[in-house]
Amino acid sequence: MSRMEFPQQGLPGLKVLDEIKALKTGDSDWKNGRVFSLVFNAGDEIKQFAEQAFDIFLNENGLSPFAFPSLLKMENEVVAMMIDLLGGGEQAAGNVTTGGTESLMSIVKTARDYARDKKPHIKEPQLVMPLSAHPAFNKAAHFLGIKTVIVPTDTGSVVDLDAYRSAISENTIMLVGSAPSYPHGIIDPIEEIGRIALEKDIWFHVDACVGGMVLPFVRMAGYEVPPFDLSVPGVWSISADIHKYGYTPKGASIVLYRSSELRKYQIYVYADWPGGVYATSSVAGSHSGGGVASSWGIFRFLGREGYTRLAGLAMQAALELQKGVNGTPGLHVIGKPLSTVFAIGSDTLNVYALGEKMKARRWYIDSQQMPPSLHMTVMPEHVKIVGSFLADLREASAETEKLKPEDIGGEAALYGMIGSLPDRGAARDIAVQFLNDLYQLH
Repeated sequence: MSRMEFPQQGLPGLKVLDEIKALKTGDSDWKNGRVFSLVFNAGDEIKQFAEQAFDIFLNENGLSPFAFPSLLKMENEVVAMMIDLLGGGEQAAGNVTTGGTESLMSIVKTARDYARDKKPHIKEPQLVMPLSAHPAFNKAAHFLGIKTVIVPTDTGSVVDLDAYRSAISENTIMLVGSAPSYPHGIIDPIEEIGRIALEKDIWFHVDACVGGMVLPFVRMAGYEVPPFDLSVPGVWSISADIHKYGYTPKGASIVLYRSSELRKYQIYVYADWPGGVYATSSVAGSHSGGGVASSWGIFRFLGREGYTRLAGLAMQAALELQKGVNGTPGLHVIGKPLSTVFAIGSDTLNVYALGEKMKARRWYIDSQQMPPSLHMTVMPEHVKIVGSFLADLREASAETEKLKPEDIGGEAALYGMIGSLPDRGAARDIAVQFLNDLYQLH
């Protein structure tokens, strides 16, 4: 790694801020709708309000409900509003977290500890999940000593229910479904998995980190959404990221449980520390109170009416984009997505090369694998760019069709190679080395 000395003296604040702004000039242009992941944009008015609410509690520490009782009040009210939105009953409980990964880590830890208490005969716990479920479950299972059992999906990213049932064993402590899955926007058959969970008496978690703050409002806007939340028999818990379609700054997510009795297994306490009894409701210790304050504020600022209007705009854009994709020679939408997330696939074109062609046109679209595809998370602001995006997509598609295999290089070739490796251990090693090299000063 190259050396860089710590500054001896400070610089004028405005100069440093100008340097920070200059560094951003090469970043993706999400403000003008040219990004389809990572940042959720509902317009300047909502963005500015959410930032102002966040800034009021930027420095307050969410670790202590005693020093900052206002944060405790707001968190409890955010949880109560989300329980109302996601079908919870009077006994439901939950907590705000700093993001989807922490939410899923908290959920897996809770299910594990519940199983340790209620099913102590299980010594080698397993978690059953579709191939399309978020890898944060794999991450949590890796950290917590749990084996993941992956259930295959078909070409439309729909999980095979017979295979799902067959994957369950006497060691299974948790079932997972997505609403929707991130890669292709497919809502798993939550009611059917719920029936299996009831029959087997196994914890069933619905990962609605992507959909929890949009699916209810898509339904309110008049679109069909199948049952997916705590109202479904057999669902014990659900997660939803507020900083996605809730439009708060990063990071704010939520975990909800059917009862506070279940939520108790989420809490960690160490009573023998000289600094006092250490107790946390979720994984994070110190964290900014801004996520809670911004969530509380934006819920009250927008309300059901505001969120339904935004969901309607996002659905309008998503459907127009999907129609345009399906009308472009060589391209198709994968499966049958029901909300604002979908993926672009092809049976004839190299979609990674297509992604590079779109990147050259200043559109940022994530590449995916199994099958090769391009990811689209559609936001309200995308209604403004549907026409220009589809025009560029048609041009880029025609250019990609003319490419010979030897013409494909750069990131497209690298991603295609990694995605096609039969030895997934080798793919992992390449990714580890890539990140290890990436996060160094050159």
